[in-house]
Amino acid sequence: MPPKQMTGKGRAVAEPSFASSTVQAFTSAENRSVVTAIGLFAIGVTFLHSSWAEMLLPA
Repeated sequence: MPPKQMTGKGRAVAEPSFASSTVQAFTSAENRSVVTAIGLFAIGVTFLHSSWAEMLLPA
């Protein structure tokens, strides 16, 4: 099993927490297109599931 902490120059450096590594993954430039696509898909599904979707029906 790997150690819980990495050592560097005489002091222990803790691994980043799950929350901070997740936020860093979402905000990195290389994942921007994937995060944008998922966000727009979620907005579209939310709109089509709401009562505002009735505006798309022909009169």
